[in-house]
Amino acid sequence: MPDPSVPLVRGKTDHKLTGHKLLYSVSVFLSIGVWLFGYDQGVMSGIITGPYFKAYFNQPTAGTVGNMVAVLEIGAFITSLAAAHLADNYGRRMTLRSGAFVFTLGGAIQTWCIGLKSMILGRVISGFGVGMLSMVVPIYQSEISPASHRGLLGSVEFTGNIIGYASSVWLDYACSYLQSDLSWRIPLFVQCIGGAILALGSFIAPESPRYLIDTDQEVEGLAVIADFQGKELDAPSVQEEYREIRDAVLLDRATGDRSYTALWRRYKGRVLIAMSSQMFAQLNGINVISYYAPLVFEQAGWIGRDAILMTGINAMFYIASSIPPWFLMDRAGRRPILLSGAVAMAIALTAIGWWIYIDQAITPNAVVVCVVIYNSAFGMSWGPVPWLYPPEIMPLPFRAKGVSISTATNWLFNYWVGVSTPVFQELIGWRLYPMHAFFCALSFVLVYFLYPETRGVPLEEMNLLFQDEPELDDDDDDGSGSDDDGEGSGSEASSLMEGGSRRYSDGSTLPIINKSQADSEPGFLGRVLGVFGGNSRRRGSVRGEYNAVGGLNSKGKPIRKSRRKGKRNRSVSPSEMDVEIAEEYENLPILPEDEAEHDIGDVELHPSTGLGGIDLSRRNTRSVEPQ
Repeated sequence: MPDPSVPLVRGKTDHKLTGHKLLYSVSVFLSIGVWLFGYDQGVMSGIITGPYFKAYFNQPTAGTVGNMVAVLEIGAFITSLAAAHLADNYGRRMTLRSGAFVFTLGGAIQTWCIGLKSMILGRVISGFGVGMLSMVVPIYQSEISPASHRGLLGSVEFTGNIIGYASSVWLDYACSYLQSDLSWRIPLFVQCIGGAILALGSFIAPESPRYLIDTDQEVEGLAVIADFQGKELDAPSVQEEYREIRDAVLLDRATGDRSYTALWRRYKGRVLIAMSSQMFAQLNGINVISYYAPLVFEQAGWIGRDAILMTGINAMFYIASSIPPWFLMDRAGRRPILLSGAVAMAIALTAIGWWIYIDQAITPNAVVVCVVIYNSAFGMSWGPVPWLYPPEIMPLPFRAKGVSISTATNWLFNYWVGVSTPVFQELIGWRLYPMHAFFCALSFVLVYFLYPETRGVPLEEMNLLFQDEPELDDDDDDGSGSDDDGEGSGSEASSLMEGGSRRYSDGSTLPIINKSQADSEPGFLGRVLGVFGGNSRRRGSVRGEYNAVGGLNSKGKPIRKSRRKGKRNRSVSPSEMDVEIAEEYENLPILPEDEAEHDIGDVELHPSTGLGGIDLSRRNTRSVEPQ
């Protein structure tokens, strides 16, 4: 019998591009969006050292150059927050289209600027476009990607960002041979071409199926799912994915309030993790290199056009380093990649500062090697993961707002690094690089203790990983009669329980725990305090104790405990209670299936001639139809 909640449609859509071809085509198209802000971040690094650029802007000071470069982040910061409303109410495609159009307008103003003020205005407007694009592209990519390929496609997207940066550097180098203002106006104009292509392409790209279902466009959402799977509309896998998204949407709608305040109150831990990932992506020093690589090389001894050439060579290694995450992200996971990247970057940055400090004949070449190592480590780790991680861990009703906060954090610290680097290079010199190495070490500690692994976890099941959904009160739990039951429950967790774990497409498993276990898990702030000795119990210890003592009965079912107040006559520990309940439960006799009457759960009432007229018997679980 067909599911009445799934739209009754059959056959295939009339779209020619479907399946993996559609998925990869849209991913490449979205890479244009990240190409744009990669290009815009790199294009200024080459032109600010050019003689015609300096002459046109009257030999700007380090502070003026820093503000000219970093003012883009102010615009990006503003719209990365404001675009959440646009993405939630008008869709991912409309936000993408608006960002591309605004970015193109800002690029045109920069190209034909007539002075410092108009250049800054163009940079701010381009920043408005970059803010919208950097917020919506990761969301769009994560919502169309299957869990088993989400890391791959997110990494491909970041490679587009690096290609944008590298192409801007090499174009700067080529235009440096022009003996006019075209040496800096042509590189600024090229970004307008990319913005126009992205804006036009947004008219034919499909909308996110999760957005369509969330806005009651069920048939359209089902059609997009079928197109991405390359199957018919009534195919079982298409309808299963539709139901999974729809159930998550209905569950999330029960929250009602979708404001930033509700996001912070309900998912504070996730928000802080998302913000910190983007914060350390900047504090770890990447834009010291991306924005000011020619200045770094000039500081090491490479002068003029040679500094731009070294920057271009470094950019090629940067692109190459972004390819291994295509294969590692969905195999090794996010945590190992971040941890190893933080160590490699800290060592490379410290070495850069050391070589500049000793200032030997080998220093220029040694700095180039260290910069290449640093950029490669960043391109493999803290480059792609902070753009992939926030949209993964945020629930659907708050995804746009959560990602907007994390993206705004990126641009805020991006601005600070951009505006302070030229000043720091003059004031503290070589000490700038060990300073950012310290932040790399700090990010290692944060990831090690607080970041969960999201590899292979479907977006709709992140709640099970974080265990931060608000709990029902005791009265509601008792009234439902099945809040802890693995069978017959309408909750999300109950439908996912299969022998205590859920297996994903990549073979990994995620343990499913009952509420009594979740109550014992420390929250986000508790884990923070635990790092500094406020809570000595390790994160996994509760699960170990639960599974070792009375967690499951002989049939593999979880032992449920009453949560009603006033039921306990004496104070006992949770583990002791589990043992007592398990022993009492196991001692009940098993009745034949045909003698079961008056079913009341895990035990049955059976007529008896003894005192009281009834006996308690353990249910024969073979008679229970699995849900």
